[in-house]
Amino acid sequence: MAWYDEDSWLTAALSPNLTTIIITFLIALGLPVLLHSFLYRTAAASASLPTFLLVGPSGSGKTAFATLTERTSIAQTHTSTQPLTIEALLPSPHVPASSHYRSPGDPAYERSRRFLLLDTPGHGKLRHYATASLSDPKSIRGIIFVVDAAALAEEPGLNEAASYLHDVLLSLQKRYTSATSSKGPTGIPVLVAANKMDLFTALPANLVKHQLEKAITEVRTSRAKALRDAGAALSGGEDEVDEEREWLGEGGEGHFEFSQMQEIGTSVSVVGANVLGGKETGSVDGWWEWIGENL
Repeated sequence: MAWYDEDSWLTAALSPNLTTIIITFLIALGLPVLLHSFLYRTAAASASLPTFLLVGPSGSGKTAFATLTERTSIAQTHTSTQPLTIEALLPSPHVPASSHYRSPGDPAYERSRRFLLLDTPGHGKLRHYATASLSDPKSIRGIIFVVDAAALAEEPGLNEAASYLHDVLLSLQKRYTSATSSKGPTGIPVLVAANKMDLFTALPANLVKHQLEKAITEVRTSRAKALRDAGAALSGGEDEVDEEREWLGEGGEGHFEFSQMQEIGTSVSVVGANVLGGKETGSVDGWWEWIGENL
């Protein structure tokens, strides 16, 4: 049957009968609705806000910083027992790295200033919330590890912070080394936010960096020895255990440095501040600047 015959589908489609009119009407109304729904969902998925994971030992000031980020004012806080996600806006005059050449009146500029801050409990028994986020950090743009710069002057506080930071960095390293593609996943930067700089006993930022690197060196050495001893006990001999996956930074003996994390695309910065002090005793402008650089 040719297309120009009276009984052909093309003739029926162009003829002024009721069926053709109904089908045309449904297509004219339904197609724009379906197209709008598809584009709206695509735009919403691409517009998901970047997330910064807030971790660190209990009492370091994580929740105080989260409250300051949300309310732009200081408030009394208490120890967190549940993770808390807040939506925040990068304060002026800090500019997101993705919007350096955008006008402040541009709607895209305002959207680029928005981010999520996920505050996780710092107590040792509640750190599984942070561990779960690190196991599949698809939406995490950066990690803010808050420490009490005064507590690091004492051995217990230093050991606790170093052990926790070691686990965080090791999770990022395992994420990189276990990647199936040769390119590897996108690196997640880490900010060691040294808080409470107003206290007399607080260590300066450069000493915080040095002390944490030294303590992490001791943590990974002691854990490597424990793995070797456990492997030897299980095998009934002195067989060497493959501890490459559990060794943070460069393999072999030596001093750990944050710069070693560059090999897995992770930069570690140490910036001092004081969440509760305000302008007089040290603001958190350095932390805002770091967040802006990673937005």
